[in-house]
Amino acid sequence: MIDHNAKVLLIYTGGTIGMVENMETGALEPFNFSHLRANMPEIKRLNFLVDTHLFEPPIDSSDMSPAIWQQIGRVIEDNYDGYDGFVILHGTDTMAYTASALGLMLENLTKPVILTGSQLPVGKLRTDGKENLITALEIAADKDAAGFPVVPELCVYMQNLLMRGNRTTKVNADNFSAFTSPNYPFLAEAGLNIRYNEKFILTPDYSKPVRFNYAMDTHVVVLKLFPGISLEAVKANLNIPGLRGLILETYGTGNSPSLPRFIHLLREAIDRGVIMVNVTQCLYGSVEMHRYENGQQLEKIGVVSGWDITSEAALAKLMILLGSGEPPAEVNRLMQISLRGEMTVRG
Repeated sequence: MIDHNAKVLLIYTGGTIGMVENMETGALEPFNFSHLRANMPEIKRLNFLVDTHLFEPPIDSSDMSPAIWQQIGRVIEDNYDGYDGFVILHGTDTMAYTASALGLMLENLTKPVILTGSQLPVGKLRTDGKENLITALEIAADKDAAGFPVVPELCVYMQNLLMRGNRTTKVNADNFSAFTSPNYPFLAEAGLNIRYNEKFILTPDYSKPVRFNYAMDTHVVVLKLFPGISLEAVKANLNIPGLRGLILETYGTGNSPSLPRFIHLLREAIDRGVIMVNVTQCLYGSVEMHRYENGQQLEKIGVVSGWDITSEAALAKLMILLGSGEPPAEVNRLMQISLRGEMTVRG
């Protein structure tokens, strides 16, 4: 049920959705959000207040960084008490990384924070941007019968689907259906009506405040295994100065080469304190290192399971946990449990 007294803050960071075509040159230019209502008259029909916050200059999502994630978080924190929900306009290329990071940075979130964008600019006739934006705003303002937000968590809304942010990944560069949530059900589907899947939506503790965790350690790397990967390449990644964490993208249910020298290199890094997290290269499914001997070798030397977490969420989670100041043993433990619904732990 839309709350007609709701106030939603629309945060424009950049991206294709905020571009319009210059009719003289044909070039795409940043949208002037002071003229938002004039360019998108549909917003006038929402019957609730929409304010805007513009990042100046707009940020190409390819230039997204942990420092900008922190800036976005602070905009939300500074305005948290004054709004019922937040919509973040963001480029699609790194949206899953930002959604994963913010979804883990914001603890006990009690209001909707919805990321959305588009594959075509708002100024294009066939744009997907208008529907994505209007529906995201409606979801951000939606309340249940008791007056609580229907979706009090950080989400991505794209092409009729609402997904938990730290479960998303971009799977298509050309189609409007650019994102999916491979290992977790959709939180809502928008058709003639918005159909919420309530049992899959997080329930916060409304008696406690939201916490904004900004500390992040970026001394991490992702190492994707492939047949024929050289020991020199593995060694180069493991010997990056100051390295504290590594996301190891393995085969299938968490398997890797069994070459003794390869395993020895990993063990050396773990012994000197590098946190190593096993994430499958497969879009669907989970790491289960005990299933095969090659996976068991990783488990024995101290590689921890990322279960069905996405690489984007694993990277963000590792940065945040390393930045928290927790000892390595605690970081290892926390990487293997669900903190904000980012993974499904298997027994």
